[in-house]
Amino acid sequence: MEVKIKQALKEWNIAVNALETGNTILLLRKGGIREQKGQFSVKYQQVLLYPTFEHQQPNLLLPEYASQVQAVPSLWHPQTVKISSWAEITDVLAIETSKAEALISDLLPFLIWNENFVKERIKFKPKTPLFLLLLKSYKLSSVYEIPYDSSYGGCRSWIELKESISIQNSIPVWEDTQYNTLCFKIKQLLSP
Repeated sequence: MEVKIKQALKEWNIAVNALETGNTILLLRKGGIREQKGQFSVKYQQVLLYPTFEHQQPNLLLPEYASQVQAVPSLWHPQTVKISSWAEITDVLAIETSKAEALISDLLPFLIWNENFVKERIKFKPKTPLFLLLLKSYKLSSVYEIPYDSSYGGCRSWIELKESISIQNSIPVWEDTQYNTLCFKIKQLLSP
């Protein structure tokens, strides 16, 4: 039976590329303006990775990633969006804002963002915890080009695509042992 999903996690295009190439397994979240009640929560365990160009800022990325940011003609979204991967969200780790600042330097080796981005993310909604999402990514067997729809826009983490996409025959970016080792290292950082 073919497995298809239509739920997607929106993330900067540059971050989706990093997840697809094995340069990161870690995303940071506080919740977008259009999140339900302004709060972040993980709605799905398996999600398509939806690349967004909204809010991408090279000055908030490590230098090797900043140079890869490309603008789109509309400055917000392309007319056609390429979906080429999906991920299993294996862990959601919440860190109280008061403790997050002390962990910045330890987390940086696992991120594509620079220290300024992490500090901004921590300060945004200071009473809200910082969520660390650990994602095991998979490359789809084909790249799907879907038309942009206005329902995909806005500052939120989750969207539902108009059509389901097959995740059959996907190729994992990480072997299980490698992925589990990275997860263990990140979780150790958060242990008291």
